[in-house]
Amino acid sequence: MRHLTRRGPVFIAGRLGMHASTVGRVLRRHRTPLLRELDPVTGTIIRATRRSAERYEHDHPGSLIHVDVKKLGRIPEGGGWRLHGRGERPNRHRGLGYDYVHTAIDDHSRVAYAEVHDDEKGATAAGFLERAIAFYATLGVSVERVISDNAFAYRHSNVFRAVIDTHGITQKFIKPHCPWTNGKVERLNRTLATEWAYSQPWTSNADRTAALPAWLDYYNLDRTHLGIRGIPIDRVNNGRGQYT
Repeated sequence: MRHLTRRGPVFIAGRLGMHASTVGRVLRRHRTPLLRELDPVTGTIIRATRRSAERYEHDHPGSLIHVDVKKLGRIPEGGGWRLHGRGERPNRHRGLGYDYVHTAIDDHSRVAYAEVHDDEKGATAAGFLERAIAFYATLGVSVERVISDNAFAYRHSNVFRAVIDTHGITQKFIKPHCPWTNGKVERLNRTLATEWAYSQPWTSNADRTAALPAWLDYYNLDRTHLGIRGIPIDRVNNGRGQYT
């Protein structure tokens, strides 16, 4: 099941009716690679992401929001090679381009927000941030700080900076060439790829995009997050009552 689903002990334990600790011991006994050491698409072993020298967590929701963009290849109508196999219809759908999944995650609660867009330009990133701020506000969470990598849209876009200034947010950047310092959103992106984007062979790009909101609801409301040993929404005061 680990090989087929590329999911962690909590998920596997739920499917098998076992304790997560038992599943974890079995995986360790067989020297199964950690999920962070595997390619989320193929399952092959890759070099593990470097850990930050010092792990941290902000003490309340909204204190720090991590943002990033995950690039995904678009799916042709009727499905791509994952549905039909690599040998089918060669070269027919080259040049379809990419979707850009803009992601945000709260450092304390791990409540996440994401949207699919056609680009990662400053105006697009700014619009996404505006809506992310509004989403967290519906949960009673006020965004105080935003951290990102040094992509042009975040560091040099006047439109993005205007959203930051309008809401009185402090903007922070990770050290160049050190993506692991924005590890919470990097981990979200890997989970998003494994459990949503590449979780099944989609028949169209629109079908995959349409499935994102339901997956986000599952991630925020039902999925146990090992980093906090609980469900993200339960770390927000009256979060379940306000989540829409």
